[in-house]
Amino acid sequence: MSTASVPLPGWINYGLLPFLNLLTAFFISGLVVWSIGEDPFAALRLLIEGALGRGDAIGFTLFYTTSFIFTGLSVAVAFHAGLFNIGSEGQAYIGGLGAALVALTLDRYVPWYVTMPFAVIGAALFGAAWAFIPGWLQAKRGSHVVITTIMFNFIAAALMVYLLVNVLIVPGKMAPETRTFLPGGQLPKLDWLMALFGLKLGPAPFNVSFIIALVMAFLVWVLIWRTKLGYEMRTLGISPSAAVYAGIPYSRTVIIAMLISGGLAGMMALNPVMGASARLQVEFVAGAGFVGIAVSLMGRSHPLGIVFAALLFGILYQGGADLSFEMPNITREMIVVIQGLVILFAGALEYMYRPALVRIYQNFVKR
Repeated sequence: MSTASVPLPGWINYGLLPFLNLLTAFFISGLVVWSIGEDPFAALRLLIEGALGRGDAIGFTLFYTTSFIFTGLSVAVAFHAGLFNIGSEGQAYIGGLGAALVALTLDRYVPWYVTMPFAVIGAALFGAAWAFIPGWLQAKRGSHVVITTIMFNFIAAALMVYLLVNVLIVPGKMAPETRTFLPGGQLPKLDWLMALFGLKLGPAPFNVSFIIALVMAFLVWVLIWRTKLGYEMRTLGISPSAAVYAGIPYSRTVIIAMLISGGLAGMMALNPVMGASARLQVEFVAGAGFVGIAVSLMGRSHPLGIVFAALLFGILYQGGADLSFEMPNITREMIVVIQGLVILFAGALEYMYRPALVRIYQNFVKR
């Protein structure tokens, strides 16, 4: 029997296996750091201190984590339906347009807590609309969703540049961005949450969208494992032919899964657009859509795993920035290498240790 089909306890599949992969990634990263003449243990200490050593550092870490939770959930929902949505980057981009239009319309009339639910809906609808066409093409025409979503990333980027340069730009300004939102269009920082732990947030843009992200993680768990639609999506993801034979509508399920996936990606824009910069700018997504793929893979497409994986990448992003400042020999590109190693062992090589773990576990059970 192949080791891939041998069932293992959850604490091995979702705990020990990811931990071993992560340990291997950091070990290889340590060798890279050592090869350039730096102390890998000192580098690890600086990375952790830079991400978790101060109140403002924790704030920045959780700010990045928030974006990665949204995009990780986006990828996971599509993946459960057997779809590989590479388009979270573009869907988040267009979602930012939806959130910005709501903020620009309402910020002078109502407080932020009235604007926020409309902004959430606007971001989700715009993101879902951008995912609809690839979903429809996959369901109705057989066009591969990986190809179409990649292409739609480029279309979204070009569309946003056009709108920011020609339509939404502030008259008389050179920067391709909207006007700054008034307080009614800004998501407040979570200073009070940090204060509960005796920490000061400082300039970190950690904001209310973090709570929205956690709520979405819970709702995705309910959707995937506690609803009929979630069961249909998981069945389709495991075996499309069996799902169709069982009467599950293929086209409808694919399109709905892509709509939900795109909506979650669109909501990622709330964090940088309304929470950090308080305006719509070029390149605000900053690669979070692609990081979401790694987050979903490492989190085993489970909302709880995604939250922890997003936190890990938040630590790497924030801690890596401090590390490259404190150790100039470790450039920003080397931080990307470390992130790539984490993706490699958590994604492509995620089952590298599984055969050995299966043998050890079977020998243990026999005893």
